[in-house]
Amino acid sequence: MFTPLSALGRASLLVSGLFVGVLLVCLLLMLRQAELDIRRELQAADSVARFLAQRAADDPSLLHESLTANLRHLEFDWDAGAPAQPANPLAGWAAGRFADLPHYRVALADGRGLSIRVSPADELEEVWESLLQLLALFAAAWLLCLGASGWLVRRGLGLLDAVLRALQAIAGGALQTRLPDCAQPEARRLAGQVNAMAQSLQQAQQANDELTRALLALQEAERTRLAHALHDDLGQILAGMRAQLYLLGACREQPQQVETISQRLLDTSEQMQQSFRSLVRDLYPVMLERLGLAEAVRQLGEQWQQYQGVPCELELDSALPVLCAEARAHVYRLLQEALTNVARHAGAQRVRVVLHCRGASLRLEVSDDGRGLTDNNLREGVGLRSMRERARCLGADLQLHGAEPRGLRLCVDIPWREWTA
Repeated sequence: MFTPLSALGRASLLVSGLFVGVLLVCLLLMLRQAELDIRRELQAADSVARFLAQRAADDPSLLHESLTANLRHLEFDWDAGAPAQPANPLAGWAAGRFADLPHYRVALADGRGLSIRVSPADELEEVWESLLQLLALFAAAWLLCLGASGWLVRRGLGLLDAVLRALQAIAGGALQTRLPDCAQPEARRLAGQVNAMAQSLQQAQQANDELTRALLALQEAERTRLAHALHDDLGQILAGMRAQLYLLGACREQPQQVETISQRLLDTSEQMQQSFRSLVRDLYPVMLERLGLAEAVRQLGEQWQQYQGVPCELELDSALPVLCAEARAHVYRLLQEALTNVARHAGAQRVRVVLHCRGASLRLEVSDDGRGLTDNNLREGVGLRSMRERARCLGADLQLHGAEPRGLRLCVDIPWREWTA
């Protein structure tokens, strides 16, 4: 099975491939330039060889060893065959490129024969030495680059390992995990982003814990209120009706008394029915199923105005989109909680409720002329946090704005097309 290369292996392979490519290009350029230089040198040596071949027969002293020993690129052969040349790794490369070098035969007056050859051997030695120096330089640079890239990759992998361990710890619930400061700007930014994410998650968890505790407390308070309502209101009403029924049985022979008790029973029944309706309305808005969102909002605004004694202006579109039951309940509860907050905290003299549809957005807006955003009410309570959560469930953001000249304006823009019934 093929095992993928590590990051260090890939970096080493990339550096090595880059160096091999550069080395091959340098070798080709160097050999090309060496060929041109050798040809220029050999042209000059050919002029000397031609001169010696022409004058040697008349003046053999020109071929004295003291004069010819230091001549470069020329070979003097006093025998019939060519002398053995020292092996050079570039000989094969030179053989194909310098096969047409001139060769001069000279017959001396003493009967000896001389062969003068133009040879690139000296230049090939220099080129070979230059190649060896280039290879040594590239090998040293290659090793240095491998070491530097390995050091950098290891440092980067160390940071990634630290980030991975931190993310695993955060995923495991240790939201207090933080990465230490790093010297490199890039690493410092990465560590800062991870730390900011962990801090945000920790704050969100703390907020969720607080909200959970607040919701549990609110649930217990609601149960307590429901129990008190059932015991104090409905229980007392039922106890009174039971007593009146016993009294009715005792005075059934007295028509006037029976009529009075019957009327009291009717009034008590009406009172119990109103209390029961109010209790059901607080627990679940049944009117949403029967009347629709617009009419339910209208009745909620009118009832709130009646109970609070504060004018409530309603601006509702005549044709609102038909939302599913979940979305209708969220919108209704958002408005209900907003009006409750106005009644508890705003001290407003007038309230305005707007529910209209503009394109793909259904806007709910509640504005008042009360205290507005002050230092005393900046802290979000359970009501406002529950409203934000409902808005988030609808894919919207709850926004609070200061109103002019005073007051508060709450806005929620809901993408209603995702919640059509």
